[in-house]
Amino acid sequence: MKKILRVLGVAFIMSGLFASCNSRPENPNEPDVDINFIINPNSLEYFDLNIVSGWMYVTSRYPSRGIIIYRYSQDEFRAYERMPPNDPNACGEENRLYVESPFVIDSCLGYKYSILDGGLIEGGPGYSLIQYYTQYDGTMLRVYN
Repeated sequence: MKKILRVLGVAFIMSGLFASCNSRPENPNEPDVDINFIINPNSLEYFDLNIVSGWMYVTSRYPSRGIIIYRYSQDEFRAYERMPPNDPNACGEENRLYVESPFVIDSCLGYKYSILDGGLIEGGPGYSLIQYYTQYDGTMLRVYN
């Protein structure tokens, strides 16, 4: 009986560790906005997304400050909120993140993030970039939350 309880205890602890590795802390600064749009990243309108490592800014509804779309690979994209994730209003409500590839910069607070995964590289501690889901079928790209 003790052996069964020990095995169950170890399994419970391990499952908790694995679950915590795949989750990131919820950011209280994430804008409360419905993001759901589709674009053709291979079109002339989105010319900067036609190549791997291409990126561009896309507008979105308030309170979002826009979205950075990055072509990670031929078949994979990343989409990040342009609202700074750590103190969005430190330099006013119009403050936006900008790209200096391969980084995303918050010039107000001096934070630097990776455009590859949204991780905080310099200036912390703090949150990673606010990331939206992407779904690409080879022609159309859906960005949503």
